[in-house]
Amino acid sequence: MEQVGQLTNLQVELLKMFNYNLKEKQLIEVKNLLSSYFAKNITKEIDELWDSEKWDANTIESWKNEHLRTKYQ
Repeated sequence: MEQVGQLTNLQVELLKMFNYNLKEKQLIEVKNLLSSYFAKNITKEIDELWDSEKWDANTIESWKNEHLRTKYQ
């Protein structure tokens, strides 16, 4: 993965907090905690969007048939 620009605020804080090597098991646990945290947040945001936009199963069906790709010449 190519790094572009400065570190994010999250990256800086994680570097400060974990200024030491973790055992492999601990590293996996931290990765799982972070993944779970972000998954819960995105689920909450999608649920709010779903409700505010009044989406339903028909909306999902219509998305399946959309063609949003850019036509190349």
